[in-house]
Amino acid sequence: MSGIKALDGYYLGLTAIITVAYQLVFFFIAYALKFDKLTDFAGGTNFIVLAVVTLALGSHGSGPSTRQLVASLFIIAWALRLSGFLLFRIMRTGTDDRFDDMRSRFLPFLGFWVFQMLWVWTVSLPVTIINAPSVHATTSFGGARDVIGAAMFAAGFACEAVADVQRFVFRQNRTSRADVCSAGLFAWSRHPNYFGEILLQFGIFTVVSTDAVGPSTAAVYSSILGPLLLTALLFFVSGMNLSERPAAAKRYAASHDAGDGNADAADGIHAWAAYKAYLDRTSILVPLPPVVYAPLPTWVKRTLLLEFPIYVFDPVKHGQ
Repeated sequence: MSGIKALDGYYLGLTAIITVAYQLVFFFIAYALKFDKLTDFAGGTNFIVLAVVTLALGSHGSGPSTRQLVASLFIIAWALRLSGFLLFRIMRTGTDDRFDDMRSRFLPFLGFWVFQMLWVWTVSLPVTIINAPSVHATTSFGGARDVIGAAMFAAGFACEAVADVQRFVFRQNRTSRADVCSAGLFAWSRHPNYFGEILLQFGIFTVVSTDAVGPSTAAVYSSILGPLLLTALLFFVSGMNLSERPAAAKRYAASHDAGDGNADAADGIHAWAAYKAYLDRTSILVPLPPVVYAPLPTWVKRTLLLEFPIYVFDPVKHGQ
């Protein structure tokens, strides 16, 4: 066994303690000052701290394996870009409206930070475990599985980064909140940033899982919990479920006031029609050309392409 053992052979306890302490420091700053600018930055940089600490401890004496170094650098690069972009965005916008109802309420606000602790610790699992002293490097880096994982990471990283910039530029330049971001990557996917993030996290796991042999097999494979949790959050907790049906309902509600005959009502009708057309031609997650996606049968979109019924707005059922 190489590396320094701390609390347990897989660094699960160590990374949990670091994550809780790191997030609590930022929580008390944010709560005391009613300050939104460090919240997402704290989440992103926490990944960097865990990767650096586990890589340094796990490779002590013998130096890191290529696989440990690559996996750690992948998550560090992703976290640097994400935390930097989110910090830039909040500096431009000033406040985060997610916290308007909880910023001054201790327990609800703390609840968000506890959730962020769980997110950071779990999504870091592939890198945490591959860096741990109980996992031995058994295969050289550079095989087909490593190439596939690295390609997944590169494609996902580029997709997420480009989508974040495109959406930010769109929001800065739009003339109405009813405008639809439908250019660039958003012409092929309604959530290309989510697709990129899921792809890159599974890419990191693919690289890590190459060393899933011997006594550490179960531990390495169990780290898939990280990308699976991330995917579940984006699908059902804090991602598409909060933007798909609610966004369609808001535009439909505006169009439903058309009986007033005023300019706002006319804008509402136009906004709903444009948005409905965008929904019909654009894949919810997996990027596809509109000419390919639009004519597909509904059952294909609802199953194979992941546009589950919980995301679909039906004016008859949900119009009220």
